[in-house]
Amino acid sequence: MKRETTQVVIVGGGPNGIAMAHYMGHHAIECVVLELAEGILPYPRAVGMDDEALRVLQGIGIADIAIRDMICDVPLRYYNARGVCFAEVKPTAAEYGWPMRNIFMQQLLEGTLRDALPRHTSVDLRLGHEMLDLSQNEEGVTLQVKGADGEPYELHAQYVVGADGGRSCVRKKLGIELLGMTHPRKWVVVDVTNDSLDAPYTALHADPERPFVCIYLPYRQRRWEFMLKEGEDEARMCEEGTIRQLIRNHIGDAVDELEIVRIRAYTHNSRVAARFVEGRVALVGDAAHISPPWAGQGLNSGLRDVANLAWKLVAVLKGRASPKIIASYDVERRGHATDLISLADNMGAVLGLTNPLMAGVRDWLFQAVNTVDNLRSHLLEFKFKPKATLIKGLVHHEREELREGDLVGQLFVQPFVEDAERNKRRLDEVLGDSYAVLGYRVNPTVELSDETRAYWARWNTRFIQVNRSRSGSRNQPLSADGVISVEDVDNKLGNWFSKVRDCVVVVRPDRFVAAITTPERLESVLAKLQGQLS
Repeated sequence: MKRETTQVVIVGGGPNGIAMAHYMGHHAIECVVLELAEGILPYPRAVGMDDEALRVLQGIGIADIAIRDMICDVPLRYYNARGVCFAEVKPTAAEYGWPMRNIFMQQLLEGTLRDALPRHTSVDLRLGHEMLDLSQNEEGVTLQVKGADGEPYELHAQYVVGADGGRSCVRKKLGIELLGMTHPRKWVVVDVTNDSLDAPYTALHADPERPFVCIYLPYRQRRWEFMLKEGEDEARMCEEGTIRQLIRNHIGDAVDELEIVRIRAYTHNSRVAARFVEGRVALVGDAAHISPPWAGQGLNSGLRDVANLAWKLVAVLKGRASPKIIASYDVERRGHATDLISLADNMGAVLGLTNPLMAGVRDWLFQAVNTVDNLRSHLLEFKFKPKATLIKGLVHHEREELREGDLVGQLFVQPFVEDAERNKRRLDEVLGDSYAVLGYRVNPTVELSDETRAYWARWNTRFIQVNRSRSGSRNQPLSADGVISVEDVDNKLGNWFSKVRDCVVVVRPDRFVAAITTPERLESVLAKLQGQLS
């Protein structure tokens, strides 16, 4: 049997697996991607992408390309049985540098990701290859694989990433249980083309007679989703004639112009793997957690997984960090993934009420919310979406107990900044692809020892001084003594630092805040972070 060796094997060539491969390739990590399917499925699956996920794609150089096929800033509206909108989510903030609610089609995103993969010579995408088994020890992981030609071979890697979906073979081979529940009601999902309906938003129609969803997609496509009633025959409800009549009830004869691409009944699950890491194997995306679609966070959560795990794998494989840091992936990601599933469950519960009395109470409650400005803003700006906050893991909280408003462990903002040549750039372009230390109106390095500077230089850490807009000479130096200078052109960083009492922030490669401190305490803080990594 043929035997091969690589550094990382990714099982699954969907969006999460290929995004992980881009991260590995960007850092010249040898990587093999095993994908059983030989082509990309030609119809939409995931359709919602948020600002955090776009920021992840930005980190692998894909966001500006992928967004060309997206509809940005798409509102989400809830309608009652009378067709009256009783709640709307329409965020306008761009805290992380990208629009918050965007609609895309998964097959186009996958094509974009795969088309860009050849830029990385260390990545080998193998279509039609199936992982049959795996075993691991302290030295690495051995996979038994069947090639596209049907011939078996053995593949040895230092680490394996299971990105092979909800029915993950990797998860099953590890014996990891998927905990949670299966929802009792099925939904029929219908994708259509040649759509001309003037409804440029996502509409959740909370009609107790039959709740349904109508989603505006790019390129004259639309998705309809209908709840199946108790006792309805699934096969009959999936017939084209039945589907056209359901759609006709809402758009009339315009249904005759539609071309139906796909009809499929789905059972929704809310499940989380018992653990995300087992030795040298980690699970990402649906292999680790499965969510109902109502919050549009399934793929977004998967890309957050990728961002959290990828830099840690790179750090270990480059010899910068101890292998023990891989375990922090489970600690840092499990809680937030679970919170977003709970959000989806709650949003689905609002939509799926079939008791007319309860639905009436719901409508009245939301009408009341809309009369209170603060509550209405909370709803409009999607502020009820849980934020990831790393209490434990590779972060340093200087206080034992978190105080309200503590921003350590949260995702750092991404405004535009201006460099010395007056180029306006998204902040992450300045931060680089490793750790970064920013001082607001101070040089963050003034109290650092040569030893500390040398250690963080091995991480390619960037030190940045943020100045107020137009606060210095016309041509401030781009870099002095290893410190990059930028101007806070929109005062977004000034607003962020005004919420904390200190003026230096340490940002991780995945853009989470590792610590907040002062130039005088930075030496000590970096030593504590070094201890976590070593």
